[in-house]
Amino acid sequence: MSIKIKDQPFYIQSTAVLFGLILLVYVLVQLADILVPLAFAAFLAILLNPLCNILQKRGVPRVLSIAIAMLVMIIVIVTIFYFLSTQIIQFGDSLPMLKEKFEAITVQLKNWIESTFGIATNKQEKAIKDALNNSQAIVGRTLGGVLGTLGIIFLLPVYIFMMLLYKTLIINFLYEVFAEENSKKVGDVLSETKGAIQSYIVGLLIEMIIVAAMNSTALLLLGVKYAILIGCIGAILNLIPYLGGIIAIALPVLMATVTKDGYSTQLGVIVAYIVIQFIDNNILVPRIVSSKVQINALMSIIVVLLGNQLWGISGMFLSIPFVAVIKIIFDRIDDLKPWGKLLGDNIPTRHMGEMWRNRNKRKAVLPKQEQEKIDRR
Repeated sequence: MSIKIKDQPFYIQSTAVLFGLILLVYVLVQLADILVPLAFAAFLAILLNPLCNILQKRGVPRVLSIAIAMLVMIIVIVTIFYFLSTQIIQFGDSLPMLKEKFEAITVQLKNWIESTFGIATNKQEKAIKDALNNSQAIVGRTLGGVLGTLGIIFLLPVYIFMMLLYKTLIINFLYEVFAEENSKKVGDVLSETKGAIQSYIVGLLIEMIIVAAMNSTALLLLGVKYAILIGCIGAILNLIPYLGGIIAIALPVLMATVTKDGYSTQLGVIVAYIVIQFIDNNILVPRIVSSKVQINALMSIIVVLLGNQLWGISGMFLSIPFVAVIKIIFDRIDDLKPWGKLLGDNIPTRHMGEMWRNRNKRKAVLPKQEQEKIDRR
């Protein structure tokens, strides 16, 4: 005799769900080294799939079409890294001068704090030293995330190739693992997932290029050194929703502080970046990052922070497309539709409690037969 969880009291249902979430999080953390490369590979394989299909329709064998698509991707990535590396080399040549200027500014800041707030210099140095010691774990975790990202880079080509090669096998498995009456739902989920991921990634790349151009142009006009490098880094950080933009502003402000006298340039950088962020959030994201699934701002911030706690830097990048896929699934399952609405960005104009109160008021003044009709709705 089987007992359904949903037939049990609420406290049993909630306990079962809680234990399930704990087990899921534990598995995701323990298997991060395996799951993170697979997740990136799945998203990139979906992105490369249209190019593979075009080549195959023109008579190119499947293996060769996959190799060509991956070669195009590698050429694009290498070109971007080569461009950034030339900028980094120029930055490295000026590093001793920047370090000397930064130390001078630090001494001035310490003296100003001592004269204004009465905090002795040695106490300031001790506080900074304690803060650095406490942040060692964070630095170690960040380095671990970077090393993990490097590991992903070496595994990605293998995973992408295999996923594209066995694409039909994987899709057939997803159809066969569910009952035949659910085949339409499975097809809809796969189709919407593919469209959502493709539009999201392509939109992000276009947005990143435009933001990098705007950042670099603004910094060049303001006379900030290494404007192109800092502008591109800011555009990459902007891929991290809401949080990356804040970090991106700090970089040019710090560079302007180190390389220029006064504070007019820093003020100009802040104003320019606020304008760019306004254009990005109100024009570029709604029109270019036109994903079929929109996640509201509150959930975006929460899932990005959770992704960072779960998988570090990789989790922050994967969080939004991952939740977009989850929302597609939630929207297709009746019992989970409320969760899909919670993730979405469609804000109701009236809450359910008010609607039910108004409905009951209408029923109270209607004959019994009319009340039964309303209840059947």
